[in-house]
Amino acid sequence: MISILDRVQFQNVPSNGVELRIATVGEGPLVIMVHGWPESWYSWRHQMGPIADAGYRVVAIDVRGYGGSSKPDPVEAYDMESLTGDVAGLIPALGHETAILMGHDWGAPIVWNTAMLHPDRVSAVAGLSVPYLGPGPAPFIDIVKQIFTANNKFFYQVYFQDEGVAEAELEADVRSGLRRVYYGISGDAPDGTWPTDKPHGAALLERLPDPDPFPAWLTDADIDYYVNEFEQSGFRGPLNRYRNHHRDFAFLSALPDPRIHQPALYIGGTRDLVLKMIPGKDMVATMKPMVPNLSDAVLLDGIGHWTQQEAPDEVTRRLLDWLSPLKK
Repeated sequence: MISILDRVQFQNVPSNGVELRIATVGEGPLVIMVHGWPESWYSWRHQMGPIADAGYRVVAIDVRGYGGSSKPDPVEAYDMESLTGDVAGLIPALGHETAILMGHDWGAPIVWNTAMLHPDRVSAVAGLSVPYLGPGPAPFIDIVKQIFTANNKFFYQVYFQDEGVAEAELEADVRSGLRRVYYGISGDAPDGTWPTDKPHGAALLERLPDPDPFPAWLTDADIDYYVNEFEQSGFRGPLNRYRNHHRDFAFLSALPDPRIHQPALYIGGTRDLVLKMIPGKDMVATMKPMVPNLSDAVLLDGIGHWTQQEAPDEVTRRLLDWLSPLKK
């Protein structure tokens, strides 16, 4: 089997005042894939070749702060306005008028909001793991502090707020940290693997196991790739994304129409802990008010947070089925 590393070409492309490293394969209408935390363009390795073979120019990016992309230092450089501007600016920089966007984890809010903020640049959008529900009634970090911190319970995004703390923990042993995070919220991890009873003030990796062997969906070579990326880039830029909740809320909640009007698709997993924070089980009904042209909300049985890596064939099939009528 030919590795995607043997097929892609890498470029550094200026966009929105930074340079984004992109991995690209294929020719045709532009599809941009946006990863989440803590990943890289490589998280889309299973989908890139089949979608390119279906007649698309596939571009998977390193989000700013990651891999080979620019790594500005200020926290505010990672607000949603900046990250969506990166994606929107990449489209004309690559010589296209519009693109289809796909995003996972933090990449999902990035592509959802890019579609909403730059509708002339985005023809369709698919989000994995994180649904689009609009800006909400208050900054997310304030809501979780009321639920968790006020009751002396650990919540990882609260832990991430203090600059340098999570960076030091994760950078002390990148391989172990990544393995434990990847496993802890995967569909293979038994219920309770991600502790829900840690007190506020505990560390992220405390009581997270490092499985041996790791589940087959992430090979030793895959882990090596991620480890190499983060040993070079560090974690400050990636973690700064979590430190912009108030800035993002102020910006997004002031918009006159926060709905997404393009054709859209959602794919999640029944064992993804993200969905435990979403009320209701009918994701189509939950998302439709904000995404009126949502064609489907697919929940893959037994799949955890790492949607397109844990269920690569099924996710690829669902994306290709969704893309097919869009091309006509």
